[in-house]
Amino acid sequence: MRRRSLLLAVPAGLVTLAGCGDDNKSDRAKSSSSPSPSPSASSVPPPKIVDGPLPAITAGTKFGEKPTVAKGSGDPSKDLAVRTVIAGNGGTVAENDYVQANYLGQVWSTGKVFDNSYDRKTSLVIQLAQGSIIDGWRYGLVGKKVGSRVEMAVPPTWGYGKQGNTQAGIKGTDTLVFVVDIENTFNAKSSAKGKDIAQDDANLPKVGTNTDGKAPSIDVPKVKAPTKLVADYVIEGDGEEVKADSSVLVQYKGVLWDGGKEFDSTYSRGQLTSFSLQQVVKGWGQGLTGKKVGSRVLIVIPPALGYADNPPSGSGIKKDSTLVFTVDILAKM
Repeated sequence: MRRRSLLLAVPAGLVTLAGCGDDNKSDRAKSSSSPSPSPSASSVPPPKIVDGPLPAITAGTKFGEKPTVAKGSGDPSKDLAVRTVIAGNGGTVAENDYVQANYLGQVWSTGKVFDNSYDRKTSLVIQLAQGSIIDGWRYGLVGKKVGSRVEMAVPPTWGYGKQGNTQAGIKGTDTLVFVVDIENTFNAKSSAKGKDIAQDDANLPKVGTNTDGKAPSIDVPKVKAPTKLVADYVIEGDGEEVKADSSVLVQYKGVLWDGGKEFDSTYSRGQLTSFSLQQVVKGWGQGLTGKKVGSRVLIVIPPALGYADNPPSGSGIKKDSTLVFTVDILAKM
């Protein structure tokens, strides 16, 4: 099992299709798997941001390379120290965005590395939202551009607080040093990126190909629904293929085959969602497995791979309904 990032204040996944948007249920089910923020994390004031002191990066100095960082010299600042080591020219990170980044974290006083994504060969995708990640990241990365390498020294107030993090060997007095390579940023206006694929089967729904962040249209034909799972590219991206046990960050919209009524949508909520393909209805897991990041996928789910005769209460989905989804795979987590 892939080790989870120690940065997580609460799990990144918010919604599972099996619960049809039951955010609280999903969080409760997973809340024990990640470190919690300090009890005062929600009430601490915003930090003053200063430009140092910060330890030198002595090796791995290029963007994307695993850095080697010197031990801190002297006393760290009691403010949040942030420096852009390499300036990128991509999109600007905003609060509540999801960021995709590689990072290394170590303790100022000892130079001990307590976490890094470079060795895991998997970048972190996480929301810069209160309660989702330590506040040092939330304040330190906002305003930075994709393609940037950012170094930060995070005092306990905006890290793990006075209780520290025993799992990582972090004391309540430790200032933490991070080097972060920002690979991408996503928000409620993010869309698939790739080449349009012809939709020439008259017996299947047609999905809009707009990539302006607005919900694509889904036109369901007035024919009998397919009895087998359909999972076709609408827009084919060029990213990594999703595996059966992957977690993904997505935009999606779901409608009923009968009547075309929308019953769930990240676009309507104005919020992206993330989940493991092992925690969703079988049609989602099977339909997205093997598809590339950056793609928009049409998924038609027959009842046996959806909710069958037990749809979520209050969802507007009747028993034995065929479900139609358009899904933009924004990132693999």
